[in-house]
Amino acid sequence: MAAPNILCDTKGMDETRWLECRMHGPKGDIPYTVGGSDVAAIFGISPWVTPLELWMIKKGRIKPPAKSNPGQLEMGHLLEPIAAYFYGLKTGNAVEDDTNLYQHADYPYALANLDRRFTRKADGEQGILECKSCTYHKAADWADGAVPHYYELQLRFYMAVADVNIGAFSALWGNNPETDMATPELVRDRAKEHLIFEKLDRWIWSLENDKPPTMDDVKPELALASLARIYGASQPKLPTIEFPEKYETSLRKIAALQEDIAAGKKEIEKMEKEVEARSVRIAELMKQHEHGVLETTNDKLLIDFVTRKTNRPDSKVLKEKYPGVYSDVLKTTESRKLKVTVQAK
Repeated sequence: MAAPNILCDTKGMDETRWLECRMHGPKGDIPYTVGGSDVAAIFGISPWVTPLELWMIKKGRIKPPAKSNPGQLEMGHLLEPIAAYFYGLKTGNAVEDDTNLYQHADYPYALANLDRRFTRKADGEQGILECKSCTYHKAADWADGAVPHYYELQLRFYMAVADVNIGAFSALWGNNPETDMATPELVRDRAKEHLIFEKLDRWIWSLENDKPPTMDDVKPELALASLARIYGASQPKLPTIEFPEKYETSLRKIAALQEDIAAGKKEIEKMEKEVEARSVRIAELMKQHEHGVLETTNDKLLIDFVTRKTNRPDSKVLKEKYPGVYSDVLKTTESRKLKVTVQAK
């Protein structure tokens, strides 16, 4: 494979110009592009963006969603040089900056902006280093040399664009590089690479031919949240949609499941009321005691009756006494819940 094209050096670029280069190239002459962070979304496995949402962004029909935690993103960016430094220290590999924007020699839509490059100490071979940071509860994703699949796709894409045969991660989740850091490596796999670019080719075709992707392979929770971001709130003045017959089975299943859930909730409410009724005499006997016990021949029945205190703002008092503060901290949330009702004709 031929060496990649170097489109520009992004060093010193402001974020707006950098995003412009990533979206359409530095000359603005690439209609649609794919970057490393797009690949997992296109495959439907990104935890953050769905294929349809990314497609709508690429088409210019919606803006990228606001970052839910911009501070976390900034922290990740600031930790990049630290992750790169300790990777070099831990592996002995030489690490260097690379601020070029690369273009695949055979797939002009494929662009890559690398975190770092490294030179392997053992044999002098060059590779790509991706720097990641996460919280402790995500550390297990990197255990025993594992790599989250969405990050693996990103690095394999970069290796293909830059035409290199090895890549590595420096993943941090704490302040001890001996125990709170992972440095797994990837070796280029042409078969996987072929599958990736087959998918990306179809994706570019869908953009060029105005054929939006479906949500079939996306986790339902993520898909519904994404659709809410794409289409926003429901509009009461819009007409009723007539669904074709092919959706009948699915709609009837939703209706039946919702009926089962409602019946289950009623049964739970019934059981909770019975628990309350049987608890009255026990509470009378417990008075201010927190624990009780009844010993039988075979076991013990342990009773806990502990007062739990919680502190939360009284919104009514806050609104009455400090209306300005109440207005500042008031948060509006939107939600839409699908309900299917079977109505006899």
